[in-house]
Amino acid sequence: MQYLLNKLIYALFTLFGVVTVIFFLFNVLPGDPAQMMLGQNEDSEQLAIIKHKYGFDKPIGTQYVYYLNDLSPISFHSNNSNTYTFLSPGKYNALPLFSVFNTQVVLKLPYLRESFTKQGKKVSQVLAETLPNTFVLAVSAIVIAIVLGVVLGIFSALYKDSWGDKCIQLLSTLGMSVPSFFSAILFAWCFGYVLHKYTHLDMTGSLYELDDFGESMTIQWKNLILPAIVLGIRPLAVVIQLMRNSLLEVFNQDYIRTARAKGLTEYQIIKKHAVKNALNPVVTAISGWFASMLAGAVFVEYVFGWNGLGKEIVNALNTLDLPVIMGSVLIIALLFIIINIFVDIIYAWLDPKVKLQ
Repeated sequence: MQYLLNKLIYALFTLFGVVTVIFFLFNVLPGDPAQMMLGQNEDSEQLAIIKHKYGFDKPIGTQYVYYLNDLSPISFHSNNSNTYTFLSPGKYNALPLFSVFNTQVVLKLPYLRESFTKQGKKVSQVLAETLPNTFVLAVSAIVIAIVLGVVLGIFSALYKDSWGDKCIQLLSTLGMSVPSFFSAILFAWCFGYVLHKYTHLDMTGSLYELDDFGESMTIQWKNLILPAIVLGIRPLAVVIQLMRNSLLEVFNQDYIRTARAKGLTEYQIIKKHAVKNALNPVVTAISGWFASMLAGAVFVEYVFGWNGLGKEIVNALNTLDLPVIMGSVLIIALLFIIINIFVDIIYAWLDPKVKLQ
């Protein structure tokens, strides 16, 4: 519990730093957020209304405090309806705790504000619609990388310097060197266009698509195949290399020689001793890659038309939808922190020598 508490405290400080950097980074960009929201229909009166509604007419320091107040689960809200922090029902889903003078303290979910380009749609709704698709894609890609990577890495280590080992090493090196966007274009063209009549795969498509009558959304699992393979190529190559090198190092340890001397079969040695101890560097790589996939599936999602967080970030960057960009970056940072905490716990399970303290 003390270990987890320390991790959570570090996580909060890290997240606070990310929030601070994001806010000041995007608020020093040229351009008026109110003008971005109104587009070509802006006039002086509308600009004044929007600036007052979203607090853009306040000094940068006050806006930063407002932003922290929006993100904080425990926040302070004025009873004055003319201020930005007024507790309006449509803005916050809050549980009032107590009142101090003219200020009300409430418990609520973090408020990521509203999109500039989606007619007042909350950023949390945008993320709720896109993040699950990216999560499905990332999980599918990482499963492919883990299963194939561990199997091929074990095979490569057992048959070191054989033709099979050399072919696997060549393919893994190629997989690490080819950029994701190039692999996505190549796979989409080859398997979605040239070989379409054999694969029945499309060049573009998302997890949910309208049916032929345009009445309901249906799940198209076949659209997951190509982007998951492309997204899993680079982590697959890394897992193969790490698993092979780690397993070769484990094979030279004294306890492996002792296990062989006791008459254990090679299968028993690999299953009960070698593989489990060789997985530590693989877990480290997988954790980093999984978090990166949630953030770095931008090119893959955009090429394949996958309606995920990466594609939404690209669209938000093109339209300067700052709340969506900022909210997406915060969610990605939070996922990195959570995954790193889980990885530290997994270490202790894989290796008894690793103590949580």
